[in-house]
Amino acid sequence: MTTFVLATANSHKAEEMRAVLSALDIQLVARPADVPDVDETEDTLEGNATLKARALVEATGCAAIADDTGLFVEALDGRPGVHSARYAGEYASYEDNVAKLLHELEGVDASRRGAQFRTVIVVAYPDRESSMIMGTLDGSITLIPRGEEGFGYDSVFEPADMGGRTLAEMTPEDKNAISHRGNALRALAYMLAKR
Repeated sequence: MTTFVLATANSHKAEEMRAVLSALDIQLVARPADVPDVDETEDTLEGNATLKARALVEATGCAAIADDTGLFVEALDGRPGVHSARYAGEYASYEDNVAKLLHELEGVDASRRGAQFRTVIVVAYPDRESSMIMGTLDGSITLIPRGEEGFGYDSVFEPADMGGRTLAEMTPEDKNAISHRGNALRALAYMLAKR
């Protein structure tokens, strides 16, 4: 079994990552409590994921796995993008971010509400070697939030070809089977198996 220290302190992300990777014989160890948050100062998902993975390797001396995820909305020229987690401000809640997104899309026709979730995952090793993989999920932004599952923008993201359900209206298992993060994690496991 392959083991990595998990860079994220986000319990929702950690739960999704464990759910997918444990079935693929990859074990994730929680980020040590004494490791501080990493400032995400890069302007790309790739850059921020790399920063986080490298910081965990340096702090622990162990191989680490980090991700960065963004929601890219067509009508907003790709916003919130790399700033998705802090779209409504540095300490914004999920609800704050969703409210800002819907406010900015008021009056936008359904044909222009296309969006894509992107997750970049970086695996970094103590010998400075690293690997990167991306997973995506195409869909659109709904007019109002729907569903009780998930987190972040899940309640307003309706994946293409999934019968009109938002990610928040799916079971965690159904979401993981199609999600941007699930796609990236499965691709990562395949890449690691060939390493």
